Amino acid sequence: PERLPNLPPIDEVTRTPIPGLWEVRMGTSLVYTDDKGDHLIVGGSIVDTKTRVDLTEARMDKLLAIDFAKLPLADALTIKQGTGARKLAVFVDPNCGYCKRFERDLVQVKDVTIYAFLMPILGADSNAKARDIWCAKDGAKAWRAWMLDGVAAPAAPAKCDAAALERNVAFGRKHRINGTPAVFFEDGTRKPGAIPLELVERLLGQAAGGKKS
Repeated sequence: PERLPNLPPIDEVTRTPIPGLWEVRMGTSLVYTDDKGDHLIVGGSIVDTKTRVDLTEARMDKLLAIDFAKLPLADALTIKQGTGARKLAVFVDPNCGYCKRFERDLVQVKDVTIYAFLMPILGADSNAKARDIWCAKDGAKAWRAWMLDGVAAPAAPAKCDAAALERNVAFGRKHRINGTPAVFFEDGTRKPGAIPLELVERLLGQAAGGKKS
């Protein structure tokens, strides 16, 4: 800290599998340093070449995991497909191109309940569209109509309570959800971006089995 006074407070220092290399955790940020703190590795990843596992990514997944049971589901649109037995949550912006691509994949997933948290972070137009969708008579239907077919929801009435959108943005800021889509599974696994459909299916299966990715 004396050498780099602008660094955030250090919360934890942990030995890595590499001799002489230490992990330094500052909140949910990770850097690496040597025994004496003479050198700092910022923005790098440690990969186990035997297992091909990105150890840094696995550590970040653990740090950023969210207890699914504590998600504020009342602030999400609920979309049930088939039995709805499996569950996932996704934070989305109505103007996000990757979200639209991901939505087209999600339609193909069977027996799942999707909790779509509208998190308008791409500007004023995103907020207006999200408000119209949230305030629609059937928000889930309005969401799918916009994301899949480009059909805009009717203008929201002035009296509509859309405070959930602000809460979602605040929740995202608190939990470092910096982009959309961001996907969460029942076992706490968190994945950023429009992940492939095959990975969605695999992670849903692992979550149902109580395993952590």
